Amino acid sequence: MKTSYDIIVVGGGHAGCEAAAAAARMGSATLLVTMDMTNFAQMSCNPAVGGVAKGQIVREIDALGGQMGIITDRSTIQFRMLNRSKGPAMWSPRAQCDKQLFSSLWRHTLENTPNLSIWQDTVTEIIINNHIVTGIVTALGVRFTARAIILTNGTFLNGLMHVGRSQTEGGRSGDAASHGLSEQLATLGFEVSRMKTGTPARIDGRTIDFSVLEAQPGDEQPEKFSYHTDIQPVKEQSPCYLVYTSEEVHDTLRTGFADSPLFNGTIKGIGPRYCPSIEDKLRTFAGKDSHQLFLEPEGRDTHEYYLNGFSSSLPWNVQFEALRKIRGLENAQLYRPGYAIEYDFFPPTQLFHTLETKLVRNLYFAGQINGTTGYEEAGAQGLIAGINAHLSLNGGEPFVLRRDEAYIGVLIDDLVTKGVDEPYRMFTSRAEYRILLRQDNADLRLTPLAYKIGLADEKRYATYTQKKSAVESLISYVREQGIAPEEIQDYLKIRNSAPLTQKRKLFDLILRNEITIYDLADHFSPLKNFIQERDISDEAVGEAEIQIKYKGYIERERFIADKILRLENIRINPEFDFNALTSLSMEARQKLTRIRPQTIGQASRIPGVSPADINVLLVYFGR
Repeated sequence: MKTSYDIIVVGGGHAGCEAAAAAARMGSATLLVTMDMTNFAQMSCNPAVGGVAKGQIVREIDALGGQMGIITDRSTIQFRMLNRSKGPAMWSPRAQCDKQLFSSLWRHTLENTPNLSIWQDTVTEIIINNHIVTGIVTALGVRFTARAIILTNGTFLNGLMHVGRSQTEGGRSGDAASHGLSEQLATLGFEVSRMKTGTPARIDGRTIDFSVLEAQPGDEQPEKFSYHTDIQPVKEQSPCYLVYTSEEVHDTLRTGFADSPLFNGTIKGIGPRYCPSIEDKLRTFAGKDSHQLFLEPEGRDTHEYYLNGFSSSLPWNVQFEALRKIRGLENAQLYRPGYAIEYDFFPPTQLFHTLETKLVRNLYFAGQINGTTGYEEAGAQGLIAGINAHLSLNGGEPFVLRRDEAYIGVLIDDLVTKGVDEPYRMFTSRAEYRILLRQDNADLRLTPLAYKIGLADEKRYATYTQKKSAVESLISYVREQGIAPEEIQDYLKIRNSAPLTQKRKLFDLILRNEITIYDLADHFSPLKNFIQERDISDEAVGEAEIQIKYKGYIERERFIADKILRLENIRINPEFDFNALTSLSMEARQKLTRIRPQTIGQASRIPGVSPADINVLLVYFGR
C-alpha cells in the first residue's frame, strides 16, 4: 500500500474536503484521512449554505476553483437571495440543501479526483523532525509520510457533548472524539484553548402541523452559486416555515436553567455571541416575550426537520416539553435533542496568512481548529491551505488574498492578525470594502488568480473571459448609444422618471434608480437587439448594471483601498526586535512581538497598536 504522499489532509469536513481537492487537482499526491467516509462535509448543524457574507465566501470559493458552490447547487432544495431590498454590496445568496445528497456528492467528487487517496482512520500523532512535519501515525498504527500536513479537525479534538448534566465524548452526535493531537501540539509550544457551539433538536416532520405555520418559499427566479455555465438553478423548491416561541415556551425552558451546563459552570468554552442558544436568548433578551424560529427541511427524501434558532443544551425532556408548546409542534416527536459541544482550538495568531503554523514548517491549520464556525469559513480556509501547501512544496509564491480582493482575505487577515475571543463568523460589516467584494463579481476578482496558479481550468477561465468581455461590451455600447426624447418619453412617464429634454446616452438613463437595463431594452429595440445578437447572459447584464449604477461608489472605494495598500507593501523583517523601539507603547511592543506582523498594514490592524505606533514604525523604516 502507498504510504508516502506530498500532502496529508487530516479531517473530512468542509475544510478538509476543499483542501484535499485543491491540492490534488493542482498536482500534489494527496491523502485525505477521515474517521468516517460516509460523512464527508457533513452538515452537522444547519442544512444550508450561504447567507449574509457567507454567500459571498461560497461564490469566492467557486471563483477560485473550489467545489462548495458546485455541490451546493446540485443539492439545493431552496434558494433565496437575501437583502434584495438593500444595495448589491449586501446581496447574499443562501441555499437550503439536501444534507445527505450534499455529503454523497462530496464523496463522489473526492473519489473521482486524480492524485487523491482516502484512508479511514483516526490520526493520533504528527511526526515532526527539527520543527518540520514528516508524517502522521494513526490509531491503527499505520505511519504515513508527507512533506506537508493540513489539520482540519473541526470539533473533534477532545470533543465533549452536553445535554443537561449528561456529558458524552464525541465530535458530534454519533461520532467519537479525537485525542492525542492537542496534547502533542501543546508540548511543542502551541497555545490550546476551548470553544463551544451547539445545535437544536431534530423533529419528525410527520408529527408537525404545517397547516397552521407560515410558509417561507424560495425565490420565484432562483439563482445559483457556481459560475459554471453547465449547472442550472434549482427547479423544484421545498418551503421552510416560520414558527414563534411564546411566554409559555419560555417559562418551560426556564425550569431547566439549574441543569443547564451553560449556566451552572459545566461548560468552560466560549460560545458564539451571534448565534446564541435559546436559553442564552432568554437571559440576554429577558423582556422579549417571543422569538422567531425557522423550521427547515433536511432533505427531499426525509421527514427530518431542523429548528433554526432553537439551539440548546438543556435537559432533553425540558427541550421536548418546550417544543410541544410551540404552535404547530404540539404533537412533535424528536429524532434527537439539541446539545452543546466543547472542543479544542488553536488561537490563529499562531499562523501566517498562508495558514501555515509559525512554530512548525509545512504544518497548516484550517477550519474550526482556528476558532471559526460555519461551513463556508471552513471551506475557504481549507481551500487556501491546500493551495499554499502545494505551492510551498513546488517553489511557488504564497497565495494570500488581500482585504480588498476577497471576503476570504478579510477572514484570514482577521484570524491571524486579531485572533478570536469567540467562534468567528463572517459578516459584511467585517469588510471595509464591501462595494468591491460583491457576490456578483467574485469571478471577475478571483478567477484570473486561480487560473494563474493552475486551480481554475481552461473551461472556467473561458467562462470568465466571456463574461468579462460581455460586460465590457455592454457598458461600452450604452456609453456610446444615444436616445432621443420621443423614443423613450412614454416609458419614462410610466416609471415616474424625469422626462428627457434632449438626446442623452443610454448610460445616463441606466444611472437612474428606477431604470433597469432589461426594462429599458423592452422599450428601446436597438438595446434589446444588441443583447440578443451577442448572446449576453443575464449574469453579465446584471453585472454591467451594477457597475454602471454604482460607478462612483466603486471608484471611490477603489481609491481608498489603493491608498491603504501602500502600507501592505512595506515589509517588516520577521526577526525584527520591536522591544528595541522604546518609542513604541508597551502594549504595542508586546502585541507586535507576539503576532509578528509581516507588513506595516497588518501591524496597523492589530488591536492595541495605535496610529502613533504605526507612525513610529514608518519613521523607523524610512517612510
